[in-house]
Amino acid sequence: MAEDPDPARLKALEDRIAALKAKEKPRSGGLGGIGHGEAAWRMVIELVAGMGIGLAIGYGLDTLFGSKPILMVIFVLLGFAAGIRTMLRTAAELGKQAGSDPGTEKRD
Repeated sequence: MAEDPDPARLKALEDRIAALKAKEKPRSGGLGGIGHGEAAWRMVIELVAGMGIGLAIGYGLDTLFGSKPILMVIFVLLGFAAGIRTMLRTAAELGKQAGSDPGTEKRD
């Protein structure tokens, strides 16, 4: 059978673990505490939403005017462009906040 653990050694190990956990605080990502994964999902949703809104507007106008595919295609492309523009704005904001955040220095 194994010997009983030494309480002094266990206490020293717990102290070392607590010190390492305190030193390794999680860094918050850009966009007000949103991590990079959440920011990426946000940008994808912005792109899809822009295309969906363009699709809905184009389909509605095509139905109203009887010009089936042309306005839908045009507005989907406009929605795509608007989604890309919003994504770029979000990425610029993320980069600006990451550059000004003192807790995000580069590690080698």
